[in-house]
Amino acid sequence: MKIEVLHIDDCPNWKRADDRVHQALDRLGDASTVVKSRLIRTREEAVALPFAGSPTITLDDEDLFPTEGRTSDLACRVYLTPDGLAGTPTVDQLVEAIGSHGH
Repeated sequence: MKIEVLHIDDCPNWKRADDRVHQALDRLGDASTVVKSRLIRTREEAVALPFAGSPTITLDDEDLFPTEGRTSDLACRVYLTPDGLAGTPTVDQLVEAIGSHGH
């Protein structure tokens, strides 16, 4: 299993997203999955990836929170959480999303 946090340089939320992914994996008892971060520098890179704004969290190259909103814009992303819109999904949302992918 491969998890990546796709982000832009100016994104204030990607490190929090990375931390939350690690917390979700801990809750799932997964100590073996490596989480990588990937800096998206150009529109061309964004188009070539399942990028929907920063941060986009992918599992095996698929957006964990798919929407119709793929973008080539180097912009921030918002997630719908139980507490309203936020810059990252909650740990519980990540546990559910990762777990539903056969983890």
